[in-house]
Amino acid sequence: MTLFKQIYSLLFGLFVLVMASLAYFQFTETRHFMANQMESELNNASTSLSLMLKPHLQTGDMVAAETLVNVIFEGGFYRKVSLTWLADQQVQEWENPVLVEGVPQWFIDLDLFTSQSSETVITSGWLQLANLKIEAHPGLGYRELWRVMNNTLLVISVLFLMSILVLHFRLKALLTPLNDIAIHASEIAQRVFNPDMALPKTAELKTVVKAINSMSGQLKQVFNTLDNEVDSLRRDNLIDGVSNLPNRQYLTGQITSWLTEPGYGGLLLVKMDWLEEIYSKYGYQVRDETIRVLALRMQEQLPPIAESVIARIANTEFALLITKGERQNINLYLQSLIRLINQEMSKAGCAPNRGFAIGVTERTLDMKTSELLSQADNALQQAVSSNIASSWFDSRSQQEFNREQWRERLMTAINQNQFVFQWQSVFDSESHEVLQRELYCQLNIDGKQVRAGQFMPYVELLSLGSQLDRCLLESVVEQGLLEINSEPVAINLTHDSLQDPDFHTWLATFLQKTKFADKIYFEIPEFGANNNLVECTRLADLIRAGGAQLGIDHCGRQMGSLSYLQQLKPHYVKLDQSLAFYSNNQQNNELCRALVNIAKGLNIEVIMTAIEEQQQLEQIQSLRATGYQGYISAPEDVMSMHDVGSMN
Repeated sequence: MTLFKQIYSLLFGLFVLVMASLAYFQFTETRHFMANQMESELNNASTSLSLMLKPHLQTGDMVAAETLVNVIFEGGFYRKVSLTWLADQQVQEWENPVLVEGVPQWFIDLDLFTSQSSETVITSGWLQLANLKIEAHPGLGYRELWRVMNNTLLVISVLFLMSILVLHFRLKALLTPLNDIAIHASEIAQRVFNPDMALPKTAELKTVVKAINSMSGQLKQVFNTLDNEVDSLRRDNLIDGVSNLPNRQYLTGQITSWLTEPGYGGLLLVKMDWLEEIYSKYGYQVRDETIRVLALRMQEQLPPIAESVIARIANTEFALLITKGERQNINLYLQSLIRLINQEMSKAGCAPNRGFAIGVTERTLDMKTSELLSQADNALQQAVSSNIASSWFDSRSQQEFNREQWRERLMTAINQNQFVFQWQSVFDSESHEVLQRELYCQLNIDGKQVRAGQFMPYVELLSLGSQLDRCLLESVVEQGLLEINSEPVAINLTHDSLQDPDFHTWLATFLQKTKFADKIYFEIPEFGANNNLVECTRLADLIRAGGAQLGIDHCGRQMGSLSYLQQLKPHYVKLDQSLAFYSNNQQNNELCRALVNIAKGLNIEVIMTAIEEQQQLEQIQSLRATGYQGYISAPEDVMSMHDVGSMN
């Protein structure tokens, strides 16, 4: 029960007790008063009637005596009058059926008043004439007691209602700061740092609010410091000091990570000898300023054409990794780069279309980092030797299907749920028990099993991501994969699903209908979280409301802030595979440690990826991550419930 309800209940109970006591006191006092009043009136009536009857009794006028008795009945609440003549013991009785109006019978039946009577002997000198007996009716007492209690209860009820309303709103006003404190403290516990609370007027609460504001500020400073530490480590180890672009080490890690995931794109290596000409003419300061301007313009103009990573890998060499782009996009990117370089050369006083060379290569299936770099370098050397601006390393084999043929085959396979599943275990870093299993899928296309690395680029190109995710989730439930596995299953969502409101609506309904929603972990890439934070926040809330959990994949791949973690509040993050590559360097190992500290400070579990051997696992033990994943335990085929039933 809340403090408001407790105080409200206590004051309500005390008020009811006071009002009940007042009502009881009023009731008993009125009852006693009316009993005494009726007794007094009875005695007065008896005395008065005996005096009035005396002359008539002396003369024996019974008609006049009866008239006087009737007057008595009309003027008060009397039940019976008895007159006994002492001379001959003749008895005369008069009875009056008293009707008490305005008083319910159940109230009269309570017998709150005892019957009262009065006897008087009427005398004439020493001669006793008659004995007069009057029995009173308690109707007057019931009537007055009912009236007084009605008025009393009405006043008490009005006061009660007014007091309750005043108490409710006053208590609410007094406890609002306390409620705000509770909400603020709860948000701090969830690592949400809002602006400082306004100080309340209550002295005791003012002290508490000051303490909470101070604690919130200190914790916020701690996380900002950790975030800044990550940024500083990145700049010290992964950023070129002159151009402020990523360096060769960062580029190599990004290529390695990119090639392990399904994707399409290419690599451009650029050699700019004209920068040496600037150096020989004007010195290193002008050359460095030219490099900074060139880097800034490349960052502004090239990524909108195609998603890319731009790095300076040597004194006059740059590398541009296009992480998502077809050949025509790469070609457009290349032409824009050539135009940009010529513009900067003209500004620097150098002749355009000379003094630089560009080597271009496209990504192919199952390509290694060394192959991609080697092909791009071969193309660069070809451009240099041929004295041309750019050269392609064309290693493309004849495509099995064109785009429309891929669309037709993909839609058929997806809609018919022709999925073949594998999963890879994620292990606890201490116990080495399985924490979860990440699900991978293949598609049966034209009777062949096609890996995700082959079809996912076309899924993205053809915007079939949300449709794929829907059918994949339905197939997971249909095949009973959640039932046969005791650990949660991690499922990667495509970039299309993050932005699709229709998919969000469908997913909410899907989770409500699914019995094992708590065993589903949805993973979204860090790039999607950074670039679609509003949509991802809405999706994260929807996932948690449905009983599932959220994870962030490729955490640490982007160069930006990690503040998105405070908004999304994921259950866990998987550090990018490039960080496993960096961990070979002690300085870069500190970057991993800082990322782990930030996540743990936000109560987020951390999973290391790309762990391939026992020695590598031992090297990361000091990071104290929650779990690890990689080809130290290769993916395994998944049997559906149907397959399990067939074996039984």
